[in-house]
Amino acid sequence: MCAARFVVRDLRREERDEALRINNDNVPAVSHLDPHELESDLARARHALAIGGAHLEAFCITFPSGVRENLGVNYAWFSAHFDEFVYLDRVVVDAPHRSGGRGAALYDAVEASMRAAPGPRLFTCEVNLRPRNDGSLRFHERLGFTRVGEQESKPGLVVAMLAKSVD
Repeated sequence: MCAARFVVRDLRREERDEALRINNDNVPAVSHLDPHELESDLARARHALAIGGAHLEAFCITFPSGVRENLGVNYAWFSAHFDEFVYLDRVVVDAPHRSGGRGAALYDAVEASMRAAPGPRLFTCEVNLRPRNDGSLRFHERLGFTRVGEQESKPGLVVAMLAKSVD
């Protein structure tokens, strides 16, 4: 739906410092990353997609089901409840480019990739309920995600576990 407005491509090695900056500028909407964590995540990722020309504007990282290394309590929750899925670990849009459709374009690209390849058809993620992220909840509802559970992922942080069937 939105992907045609933007060129979605693989995140490039030379963009990793910029991805860290964009990510860490968006804490607490996403968790903080250090360079080692980003490298580790990218090594295990199913998707590491980006939008941007001379400067990185947005990126996302997904993980396939079945990763054995610790990817956190939210990934573990989906692993305990579903056999196969693609887990969206993070989607981050740099501040000057928010509300322009880049996030939706990244989601569209992940879904297109899921449709084009054999494998899981369940797209999963989580959104903060406490502290509440109403904008993200509305965004995911518009994209067709539904709540399949919730959990306290850290003291004081409660998240809605969301999923969408990609056919």
